[in-house]
Amino acid sequence: MTRSILILGGTADARILAGRLAQESCDRILLSMAGRTLSPVEQPVPMRSGGFGGASGLADFIRTGDFDILVDATHPYAAKISANAIEAARLARVPLVVLSRPAWQRQPGDRWHEVDTVEQAVAALGSEGRRVFLALGRQELLPFETAPQHNYLIRSVDPVEPPLKLPHARYITARGPFALDDEIRMLDENRIETVVSKNSGGSASYGKIEAARRLGLPVIMIDRPRQQNDAPLNDVTVPDIAAALTAIRHQLSLLEKRGE
Repeated sequence: MTRSILILGGTADARILAGRLAQESCDRILLSMAGRTLSPVEQPVPMRSGGFGGASGLADFIRTGDFDILVDATHPYAAKISANAIEAARLARVPLVVLSRPAWQRQPGDRWHEVDTVEQAVAALGSEGRRVFLALGRQELLPFETAPQHNYLIRSVDPVEPPLKLPHARYITARGPFALDDEIRMLDENRIETVVSKNSGGSASYGKIEAARRLGLPVIMIDRPRQQNDAPLNDVTVPDIAAALTAIRHQLSLLEKRGE
């Protein structure tokens, strides 16, 4: 019996997971993207773009599309959609598999200053002008306009349009993964004094963190948003793609046994 799986994407992990599922089974797979990236990479399965209208809208989409399993493989900082996924799975009565890669852990030699928000990161830079590398999404950059004393190097997947209202800002448009040697060279050649990053986890963007450690640079690390704990009883959270595949297979086998 063909099953239907809805994957909420936004990460490379989501794309890889969708591709693996498509290779392994004849199940119907739909990958949903938020649509914030202007030129997303090609996806291995059919996809849609845009929101659902909150948790109830997502639940309606699941019911209307007759999806059997919901997979949350969104970015660790997409707290709203993850909360909506929990509620939608409960409303639609479908199992939820959450792929949440582990956060980076502080290593010997790391000089981390951990903060909860982008605004706190801006404040942590201090009043004295510094050369700052911002490795954040376009949506998180606006608060830095309140600290024009710094010289910023900003890297993002898509161009920052319009440019920030800052007297000293340069932009790099690039998509990871980023090699360690390249990150060391980039920070060194631009005489960066402080790195600002979100704790995204995974290997694709870890190079800048290791590069900062090698160069002895401080990192202002924006912690992940706290997740709600009232998840449905039939949900499971896994740390990587292999575990996600195992969890999805398990949920599919349970559906077969119940004859749903």
